Amino acid sequence: MLDWRAEYRNLTYEPIQCPDGMRRTLVRFLARFGLNFGAFDFAVTTDGTWWFLECNPNGQWAWLEDAAGLPITTAIADLLENGENNA
Repeated sequence: MLDWRAEYRNLTYEPIQCPDGMRRTLVRFLARFGLNFGAFDFAVTTDGTWWFLECNPNGQWAWLEDAAGLPITTAIADLLENGENNA
């Protein structure tokens, strides 16, 4: 198994599109557990297969926001203020 942490300082990050079916499943997962937010961890194989690893209901994301250029803080603030995520 590849350990992505072995060369941590050499890693780069970029947003990828979550498949629609997976997105619907994640929304159901959050609803089932009464969560408004979850930091989901996946492994995605070279053939595009998504493997669910875990959901962290208070997962760390701030380190990823700048690295991947994602508006995570804004999306979570919108969720807390308006009860919806427009990201």
